[in-house]
Amino acid sequence: MPIKKRLLVIDDEENMRHFLKSLLEKEGYKVFLAKNGRAGIEILENDKISTVLCDIRMPEMDGIEFLKEISNRNIDTTVITMSAYGTIDLAIETMKLGAYDYISKPFKPDEILLTLIKAAERESLKNENISLRKEVEQKYSFSNIIGKSPEIINIFDIIKKISGFKSSVLLTGESGTGKELVAKAIHYNSSRKDNPFVAVNCGAIPETLLESELFGHKKGSFTGAVNDRKGIFEEADGGTLLLDEIGDIPLNLQVKLLRVLQEGETRRIGHDTPTPVDVRIIAATAKDLAQEVSNSTFREDLYYRLNVLPIHIPPLRERKDDIHLLVKHFIKKYNKAHSLSIKPPGPSVLKALMGHSWPGNIRELENIIERSMILASGDSLDIKDMQNTLATLKTSDLNLITEEIFSIKKISRIIEEKLIFKALQKTGGNKSRAAKLLEISYPSLLSKIDDYKTGDSEKQ
Repeated sequence: MPIKKRLLVIDDEENMRHFLKSLLEKEGYKVFLAKNGRAGIEILENDKISTVLCDIRMPEMDGIEFLKEISNRNIDTTVITMSAYGTIDLAIETMKLGAYDYISKPFKPDEILLTLIKAAERESLKNENISLRKEVEQKYSFSNIIGKSPEIINIFDIIKKISGFKSSVLLTGESGTGKELVAKAIHYNSSRKDNPFVAVNCGAIPETLLESELFGHKKGSFTGAVNDRKGIFEEADGGTLLLDEIGDIPLNLQVKLLRVLQEGETRRIGHDTPTPVDVRIIAATAKDLAQEVSNSTFREDLYYRLNVLPIHIPPLRERKDDIHLLVKHFIKKYNKAHSLSIKPPGPSVLKALMGHSWPGNIRELENIIERSMILASGDSLDIKDMQNTLATLKTSDLNLITEEIFSIKKISRIIEEKLIFKALQKTGGNKSRAAKLLEISYPSLLSKIDDYKTGDSEKQ
């Protein structure tokens, strides 16, 4: 049986109480009755009530006092007020005190029912928003940053220490290490979590559009500016702005960005009047900004303005102890996303994964796990499921590479040669099909084969 909606009627007129009780019980409500606001408070303190129909003129505690009291007690319920002596001013006063709606007596039954339907829709939307907010906060809490290595534990500690401050944060690390995830964790563990988190990739927007994207523009300020437009700084007001790939921002815009950070206000293109903004800046980059400063491609004053609270996120190859946790996390994630039931891989697969160099970091690992799960031949992952991604290298080969050779160029050459050998072996020597497997052009494959043959003859 469906759960009945619980509703409280507060009215000093007994006939009105029983009329509403009879009407609403026919509509599936479980109805509670009270003859004044004080009696209504007692019921609310002891029962979970979703909606209250409350008269305004009553002895002991009237509707106005009732609304003030439930606010003081932090009682969360939807209140609809009623009165036979209604005026617009009285309706406005109850709405200011937190009432959802106002009904004048006498009213028709359909009027009450329609108002309750609207209130239920509003309550459902509010609960949905609360649920979504909790989901977002959980998603970007520390529990979603996977790892137990000392490097990750240190990042957890830093996030806890800095989340409550407005100071700028500079996230550094290779592509795919999870810089945006850390930025969101900082935001959602701060007092700004109920305000916007806005991210912009400075390297993905053409230089001609980046200024307008960041600061906004006035209608007619340039060709194509057909409307006034807010910039990203204004959109993030009160919250957090992630400036990803900050090292790619051109020098002329670095000056304007520095001015916004110093003065706490932004100016739209074509506008004379500045707009105050309260934004916490988190910048992220895969570049060495200190080196960019030395090369005169990044302003030193902007660098120091951004680098107040630095966090370096290590590459996956430097925290390989976290790989098994990440694999477990991604398998759980994509089992749910794709309605699969793939089991975690065995020790041999994990050993092979540990031996991989992971140039694409966590993003590469996630991609490999998802692809392998979709293409898996059984109910658990094995080396064969990863042959197109890990090159079906044997664990011994991987260990040989990682233990005996430290040159990235030499490792890349060895891996590439083994990939070509495996592809030719799989296709029975068909070079055209092998090129497709390797995702390279046919002429490129022929060139590489000749290159490796030449290399072998030189060794001899």
